[in-house]
Order: sequence, then C-alpha cells, then structure tokens
Amino acid sequence: MPALLEVRDLKKYFKTGGGILHAVDGISFALEEGKTLGVVGESGCGKSTLGRTILHLLEATDGRILFEGEDVTTPSRARLHALRRKTQIIFQDPFSSLNPRMSVSAAIMEPLVIHSGLSRDDMRSETRKLMDTVGLAERYANAYPHELDGGCRQRIGIARALALNPKFIVCDEPVSALDVSIQAQVLNLLLDLQEERKLTYIFVTHDLSVVKYISDEIMVMYLGRMVEKAPSDELFENTLHPYTKALLSAIPEPDIHCRQERVQIRGEITSPINPAPGCRFMARCPHASEVCAEPQKSEEYSQNHSVSCCKCGELNKRKEELIR
Repeated sequence: MPALLEVRDLKKYFKTGGGILHAVDGISFALEEGKTLGVVGESGCGKSTLGRTILHLLEATDGRILFEGEDVTTPSRARLHALRRKTQIIFQDPFSSLNPRMSVSAAIMEPLVIHSGLSRDDMRSETRKLMDTVGLAERYANAYPHELDGGCRQRIGIARALALNPKFIVCDEPVSALDVSIQAQVLNLLLDLQEERKLTYIFVTHDLSVVKYISDEIMVMYLGRMVEKAPSDELFENTLHPYTKALLSAIPEPDIHCRQERVQIRGEITSPINPAPGCRFMARCPHASEVCAEPQKSEEYSQNHSVSCCKCGELNKRKEELIR
C-alpha cells in the first residue's frame, strides 16, 4: 500500500545566541493510510517540532515532505490553504488552544467558516453533528472553555480537527493534561474515529503505556534524531537501542510483588546546539566506545525494525554470521 505521508531527511533548525539548535535533524519515515505512528522521547527531543513542521506550522530547514505522493515541502499559498483541509492537529493543552471568548459551538464552527463555503444553517447543523460525534452534549453549545473540564475541552479540540473531514491528524500529546479516566475515554474516541473515518495519526507522547495502546508503529526520538523505529509489539518485545531500553524500564509496574529492574541513565545530556556528528546518546550510554563518535546511520535490524546504533549494527552482523 502506498504511503499517505512520507518524510525524507527532514530537518528543522533554530538560530540561537549560542549557535544553531538542531531540533529535528534528519528524520525519515513513511506512514500508510489508516495507521498510527507513535512518536516518543523525553521532553525537548523534537517530537512536537516534528509534527508542526510536517503541518507547516513551522517551515522545514531541509528535507522533503510528501503527502499523497505529492511534494508539499514548500507549497504555494493556495496549495497550503487546500492542504489545511486534509491535515489537522490536536494540541496538547486544550485550554490554551481555545479562544476563551468563543463559545463551544463558535469554536467548532470556525474551521467551517474559513474553509467550507456552507450556509450559516448548514454550518450550525454540521457543528451539532460534530458535537455529537465527539460526545459533547448539546447543552454545552453556548458554554465557554473556562466552564468545562479538561476532557470536554479536549473534545472541542478533536471536533475542530474533524470539522473539515481531514485524512491526517497530528495528535500532539492530546491526553497528557487529562486525568487517567478521561485519558481512556479520549483515546477510545480517537480509535473509534480512526476506524469510522479511516484517519491516519501521528501520536506524539511521552507516555509509553499510552503509545503502545494506540500505535501501530513507534518511533523513539532523542535530541532531534530517530534512534529506533518498529511495530508496537516488536519494540516492546525486542528492544535494541540502550535509550529505548531505559525508557521502557521506567514504565510503572502495577503489581507490587513484581521486582522491576530499572535501567539508570547517567551522565550529562549532550547540547542540541551545534552538536557533534556522532551518537547524541554517547555521553550517557554504558556501551559507548570510540566508534560511537562517528556519524550514525539507521539500519534495519529485522523486518520493519530499524535502529540508529553502531553497537546494534555490530550485533546484527554477528547474528547473520552465526546463521550462515
């Protein structure tokens, strides 16, 4: 099946007083229609910047973005306007992403006013349908964001993202600001909508339990680079990169009788400003050696499981030699 979205060597740099900040540095992947790619990593690794660059909320420094087979890296104003109908985002903070002076119905109707060309009555009808789709009671139509809880506010954000019937949505940590019980409701809503509307998601999060539940594939980022990417079950069962292993070991174990071994990460975080060409996890990796100072390439360890680590590459070669 051809990819709905393809990203090739995407880079996003920012100028700072101390040099160039490499927020996203050479990310490549392909995403099939109807699938979910989870993007995980610690705060500051470039997850949200990646999603916003793909949607042209930030302009790419280098690389290519292909949507439905068409290069949309530098679209014209008219092409970008059309692209907005097919690509949307659900923001992390449902309160700050909403206009406090707009009622629920006005906030959901806004994308229709800008893009749809429908009559006022048709837009009101469509707004009611969207509220019903995301589970917002009609009595909230004239309410304002400050009068609602976090779950209801996030449902407004989801309804706004669905208003133009898009094909692709970036979910930028959409449940991180919500209580656990509300998280489950929103996640199940996103899954139901994906099945009904054949939606394609990039799901950005730092919660590994959440990303395993919702994702078909998971990409792990560290300081702007992809360190590992694999199908969801494969990543959890056959973890390769030392950083991914440390992340997974931090997942809380609900059984108090289960003794869990934690992988401790020691050392200072490498600066993302003018970084050296080698592995950015090198300073904190217990397996680091001189060869890690060389540029790292993402290699396929097994089917659909790629890792950017020279040590994992060496293990793969040894494995192939043993098979022979």
